[in-house]
Amino acid sequence: MAFRSFRSRLRAFQVMRGNPPDPGFVADLEFLENRDLDLSVRLGAMLGFNALLITIGTHPISASPGAPLSVDAATQPVLTLLSLAGIVPLILSCGFALRAMLLGEEFDSEGMDDDQVARRRLYSAFVHSIDVQARLLGLAIRSTVLGGVLTLGVWAAILSIKMA
Repeated sequence: MAFRSFRSRLRAFQVMRGNPPDPGFVADLEFLENRDLDLSVRLGAMLGFNALLITIGTHPISASPGAPLSVDAATQPVLTLLSLAGIVPLILSCGFALRAMLLGEEFDSEGMDDDQVARRRLYSAFVHSIDVQARLLGLAIRSTVLGGVLTLGVWAAILSIKMA
């Protein structure tokens, strides 16, 4: 994707600003901005939650020998690999959340002289951004649940082997 200067979007904004928008446009834009902010907060929370889960998921590998959940890579390679496999969906979830957070409301403003066209493109960019962010948030949530279930399963296996 080629780098586009922000100048063209600034010019499009100036064209839109030239004619005072109707209150409906302002209300719609505020609604979209609030939804975008809501998704950003959720994605940030998901990213922080995943960081905690990844830290918790590495516990069997990093725990002191003899701790109830510790595994020894040399003598328990299967449990060690399964423990690491439980972390993979959590890492993927972080990737989904980061991709969604870095998504911008980009729109093509080349050759725009009509403020109504610029406003429609701005709406479209916001709606597209919100749709993609919501889809990526859904993927992040499903990946987090999968990683949590796998991690709990590995922990149950570790404990059952140690208690047997």
